[in-house]
Amino acid sequence: MVPHLYADAVRRILEHLETTQIDAIDRAADAIVKALRSGGAVFCANIGHNNQDDFLNRAGGLAALQRFAYSLSITDPVAACLADRPRSEPFERDIETVRFAVRASNLRRGDVVLVGSVSGRNREPVELALACRDLGVTVIGMTSLTYTRQVESLHPSGKRLFEVADVVVDNGAPFGDAAVQIPGCDHDLLPVSGVAFIVSGWMIFGRVMEKMAEIGDPATAFISANRPGGMESYQENRDRYNNRGY
Repeated sequence: MVPHLYADAVRRILEHLETTQIDAIDRAADAIVKALRSGGAVFCANIGHNNQDDFLNRAGGLAALQRFAYSLSITDPVAACLADRPRSEPFERDIETVRFAVRASNLRRGDVVLVGSVSGRNREPVELALACRDLGVTVIGMTSLTYTRQVESLHPSGKRLFEVADVVVDNGAPFGDAAVQIPGCDHDLLPVSGVAFIVSGWMIFGRVMEKMAEIGDPATAFISANRPGGMESYQENRDRYNNRGY
């Protein structure tokens, strides 16, 4: 039955992370601990289909982990016949938007940003990684090496995410992401990258909290706001984070 097949596919992801990615997870955790203990900040950009939302403001999660998101809205209508007028210099709006967002943001040298793309080929995550590294920000790239090594980059540099990140965590998703063969269907179904991103992320953040507790400087973490006294505890932890940065 398909539920068992999908559960088996998820178990293969878990086994992959536990048997092949612990060193990478440890390096990612070290980068975050170093940033937090030296006055840096830690951000999480988009990780495929908004999986990053699972890490933010969660019970048992790091208060220090913050969202990195941006948008640019331009209102400049012209007649249809003028829309494709040539520019005086090369311009790629999406890449320029990423560069502007990094320059205008609270990102600083010594910070850490997590960037995720299962295929690793798309322009925005690659450009974000490049822009952050130019600023001196450590980039943790979350991707599927099996997938990304079989596709070409869409970025002008020709590089994929794993080629521009400082630390790479391979989430183990298969080529194309879908992982279950169902008789009567002409291609594999049911993606596993979401599970892979979320589990690998929590493995990183859990290791961060473990390392900081071991050195006697535990990071601020939330408890469920739905427990008795939960909202009061949440506010106390939020204040603690704001006062010391982690």
